[in-house]
Amino acid sequence: MGGRLRRLSERIDEDCARIYAEQGIVFEQRWLGVIYVLALEGPQSVGKLATMMGVSHVSISQSRKSLQEAGLILAKADPKDARVVNLRLSPKGRRLFARLQPVMEILIRVSVEANEEAGRPLEALDRMEDTLNQRSLYDRFQVVALSMEKTGLKTKRRQS
Repeated sequence: MGGRLRRLSERIDEDCARIYAEQGIVFEQRWLGVIYVLALEGPQSVGKLATMMGVSHVSISQSRKSLQEAGLILAKADPKDARVVNLRLSPKGRRLFARLQPVMEILIRVSVEANEEAGRPLEALDRMEDTLNQRSLYDRFQVVALSMEKTGLKTKRRQS
């Protein structure tokens, strides 16, 4: 399942990269979430961005580095708490977002179309995410492995 999702994600990212390149836009798909939130919501801390986007703090920090190197965002330590880093779009980032908007509008349209045509797999992905939030694949493995051990099949299982 993970391999198929990665391949599909890579295929989508490759198509988007091709679209951006043909439009003369230097942009990495992995930047989209951060750029989008900062453009629409204004400056945010790394932690708040992670929460808003449903990703890890580490993921945002990695994106932050490449976005800063590209000159698209500015980072500043919070004067009240130096551990908190606030991010905002740079002027270059705002100009890029303005160029991206018409492309994103078309991408949203074609994404909705593809989702409908494929029988709404995004709804199934939402259900899968909810299911795994309730009980992870790891926890499910542990239950099945314990059950199989009782029937004689040995696996290397964590010791509780």
